[in-house]
Amino acid sequence: MSFRISYAPPADDTLAKMRDGDSFRGEMARTVGLNPYGHASSAVKRERDRREATVAGAIVLYYVSGTVLTVTVVRLVPLP
Repeated sequence: MSFRISYAPPADDTLAKMRDGDSFRGEMARTVGLNPYGHASSAVKRERDRREATVAGAIVLYYVSGTVLTVTVVRLVPLP
């Protein structure tokens, strides 16, 4: 089962500025998109569906909606 990945405006703006945005999107689909609770992610503030993970050299803060199979990236911080 795969999850659709959407990007909130602040994360989308950051993604647009990333040099390797297409490869980042692909890595998100292969990791968080297939298992949003895996990929060494951790719950934020003890909220199971509010997650943080490092994907392709970027810190990603996202929410998981299991009812509609969507991961929404709300913040994206590329590492230098």
